[in-house]
Amino acid sequence: MYSCLPLTQSYLFAGLTNTVYPGAVHSRFEHSLGVYHLAGEVAYRLRAQQDPDFPVEDFDIKTVKLAGLLHDIGHGPFSHTFERQFLPRFLSGAPWSHEDMSISMIDYIVDKHHIDIEPECLKKAKSPTEKQFLYDIVANGRNGVDVDKFDYLVRDSRACGVGCGFMFPRLMGSMRVLGDEICYRAKDYLTVYKLFSTRAEMHRTVYTHAKVKGIELMAVDALSKANESLGIADAVQNPGEFWKLDDTILKRIEVDERPELKEARDLVLRIRRRDIYQFCNEFAVPKEKLDHFNDVTPQDIICSQKSSDVTLKEEDIAVSTVQIDLTRGSSNPLESVKFFQDHDSTDKFTIPVEHISHLIPAVCQDKIVRVYAKKPELVEAVSQAFENFQMTTYGVKGILATPEKKRNRKRLFPY
Repeated sequence: MYSCLPLTQSYLFAGLTNTVYPGAVHSRFEHSLGVYHLAGEVAYRLRAQQDPDFPVEDFDIKTVKLAGLLHDIGHGPFSHTFERQFLPRFLSGAPWSHEDMSISMIDYIVDKHHIDIEPECLKKAKSPTEKQFLYDIVANGRNGVDVDKFDYLVRDSRACGVGCGFMFPRLMGSMRVLGDEICYRAKDYLTVYKLFSTRAEMHRTVYTHAKVKGIELMAVDALSKANESLGIADAVQNPGEFWKLDDTILKRIEVDERPELKEARDLVLRIRRRDIYQFCNEFAVPKEKLDHFNDVTPQDIICSQKSSDVTLKEEDIAVSTVQIDLTRGSSNPLESVKFFQDHDSTDKFTIPVEHISHLIPAVCQDKIVRVYAKKPELVEAVSQAFENFQMTTYGVKGILATPEKKRNRKRLFPY
């Protein structure tokens, strides 16, 4: 079944990260193999560390490994960028999800390639009916501690050269199941926290890097302009067409000479030439505004423009709103993790943060608004209009603006 995974599908949370971090060229195929391996390791260790009558059989471990192998097979090109930024422009009604598409793709692959697999194993790999803790190994909806993160945090940080302080073998060596839930030693509390903080740091440093997001915005615009001609959004309704979509879609646009693809083709060529949307400024939404934040639009910025030699239009501006958290939005995921005292214990419990450290943040979410000029010559006008908007809305302005001396010149290399 390995050969059915799209080899050119990007893995990194931000599918265009390699345009800024050149080492980040691994695919979801490598990641899927990593999750497959780690899921099996955790299942075997849980069985070995429990009582002899612990209800995990070889069939269960096989199912968990299969779930790990196939958990991301429903992703489109450029991963979450495709799902969260491109598709909402064209799909109405219930939101499309790669998790639902994964189930459709599994059925399609098994039927198309006549794969001989036990129906019960396939059924349980797609949808848990019992032994919930087995499915938490791969994708833990209860608290976010799972081997999916174990694999991609270590793999991505190594590929991008940013280092990783999280050590998953320590957690794998001590986890136990109590009451159908995977629990951890109380002394490993800070290791669990390190998982969440490392994820947040990777999002801040790598996945949502300002240049990465700028190139993502361009890629989404290119896909949008090519959608009518290539039927990109329509493919998500048909697994037989969806599997053909991968990161090579930009190359398809680039080499297609049809006149109706000229605008999309020009955007792809701009990406290749590093003539990317220019970062103007950003600001972090004040914590007291997070719960009632309204998305900033290009129109908001245009309305904030005062006297200028340039009259801005909506199509001149791109806005990216980035959310960085510890996996649970504004909630602290540590509040959902259960611990035990030692291996003789049968009780599980949560641990209040203040009992461990006062250095763990009380606010678990950041929301950052970034604004880009689609043309280099508009950086000054867009920057000034965005600063006006910040001052009017929040009374302060961001401090990470494009330096004054760079606002009026086009850079050859935008690093």
